[in-house]
Amino acid sequence: MHSELAGAVVPGSDHGRLSRERIVAKPGFNRWLVPPAALAIHLCIGMAYGLSVFWLPLTRALSVGQPAPAACPDMGVMTALFTTTCDWRVSDLVMVFSIGIVMLGLSAALFGGWLERAGPRKAGIAAALCWGGGFLIGALGVYLHQLWLVWLGMGLIGGIGLGLGYISPVSTLIKWFPDRRGMATGMAIMGFGGGAMIGSPLADGLIKTFRSAESVGVWQTLAVMGVGYIVFMLGGAFGYRVPPPGWRPDGWTPPASKNAMIASGHVHLRDAHKTFQFWMIWLVLCLNVSAGIGVLALASPMLQEIFGGALIGLPGTGFTALDSGQKAQVAAIAAGFVGLLSLFNILGRFFWASMSDRIGRKLTYAIFFALGGVLYAAAPWAAGIGSQALFVAFFCVILSMYGGGFATIPAYLADVFGTQFVGAIHGRLLTAWSTAGIVGPFVVTKIREAQAAAGVQGADLYGRTMYVLAAFLAAGFVCNLLIRPLAGRWFMSDAERAALDVRAGTASVRASGSFGIGRGGFSPAAGLAWAVVGIPILWGIGITLSKAFILFR
Repeated sequence: MHSELAGAVVPGSDHGRLSRERIVAKPGFNRWLVPPAALAIHLCIGMAYGLSVFWLPLTRALSVGQPAPAACPDMGVMTALFTTTCDWRVSDLVMVFSIGIVMLGLSAALFGGWLERAGPRKAGIAAALCWGGGFLIGALGVYLHQLWLVWLGMGLIGGIGLGLGYISPVSTLIKWFPDRRGMATGMAIMGFGGGAMIGSPLADGLIKTFRSAESVGVWQTLAVMGVGYIVFMLGGAFGYRVPPPGWRPDGWTPPASKNAMIASGHVHLRDAHKTFQFWMIWLVLCLNVSAGIGVLALASPMLQEIFGGALIGLPGTGFTALDSGQKAQVAAIAAGFVGLLSLFNILGRFFWASMSDRIGRKLTYAIFFALGGVLYAAAPWAAGIGSQALFVAFFCVILSMYGGGFATIPAYLADVFGTQFVGAIHGRLLTAWSTAGIVGPFVVTKIREAQAAAGVQGADLYGRTMYVLAAFLAAGFVCNLLIRPLAGRWFMSDAERAALDVRAGTASVRASGSFGIGRGGFSPAAGLAWAVVGIPILWGIGITLSKAFILFR
């Protein structure tokens, strides 16, 4: 009976081939096929962090091969959007990233409820068409030299793809791995951190391949990557399966009796944002991200300005005293630092999310805030004594917890609000990321500018910044401390859940069990799926490490 129901479509219903009901896993399915499907999508949209590789070449799109850019004095934003005779400025192009991050949060919040109804496959397909299609529109914009098309494609439409792609696997993975919620979401969200690690060197190589006397090679690169992203993400979307209603691994029982922070019920999407706990978790994510993203925004200049000549064997020589050749050497070392931070950001997503399965989400975040605050406060001391190794080590740990915060938050939400609407609730929570993406870099940049205007240099230039970021984490520690289990009145009643089942067409299969689907393990299909996503990850890690080794020469 259970086996039949596990993959069945409700009689009389008219479900399309892409609907949630059509992708219910059948007996014998291996749940370890779902994480690589999610990784395939996250590795593509993670290129959002690597878009800066296009900006400098695009500032010479019209003046390729010329001694100076085709600049227009006093060019305003409206002129930049429509000009065909002036080269773009970096400030005009960076807006693509800002628009994309804002749209990520907004689209995740707006479409989260639809995703829960439509299923991850439809959301994954929409994400592929928006993200990859955004690159294609961006390529057209570069070819025609119309900045508004680049903003529309890679910023607005691509940003919608970011939001849908980011949240598409969350609810599904949590339901497939109720016994390892943190690890499952950590594996997928690790891909978002690793997307730029793969995409940036790939884009750089393609730009060099397509560069000619007439073209900087960017529009061709965007077109190739756009098509590649559509294909790769569609493969991930069609790999999605959802578990039968009531599915649970053999021998596993919900641990509600062991941990009061893990809810035994489910909160409806319409009620989640009305709770005090939602807004405390919102602040927890926002404060953790604000601190980490602020450092990422200034990592390269921070290392260069703090240590200056010491990075190339000239202790006591400030950054401003270096000549152009020495500054180029220092910049190369700083690039290695940025690469190392990116690697720890990625690894932290899997490590800390998996650790949270053992020690709990609340304690994991307490560690993030307490240890992170201490390391931020200690960073000026490490800079003051000239210890590059300590300084780099401090920030590698900090960035691992920054990435870990992203990967742990979906499981935290599932613990507090249940799994029924966790994908949609997570989508709404991601507005905290959009907020932090503005607050963090703004605060760090303004403090640095004020210090520089006051004549502060070297190790002291970023001291005040580090203390402010430590204060962010102290506030986050308090917010995390205030999170308590929800009162019973917030959870849906059995009757309300039954009504939802009727609307979803799953009312007849409320019984729980494995339905012929075990815990999964290695199989040829799983091995192939993991190889498809694992080989690019290993390639990206190899390139990142080769750049980071320059730090230790």
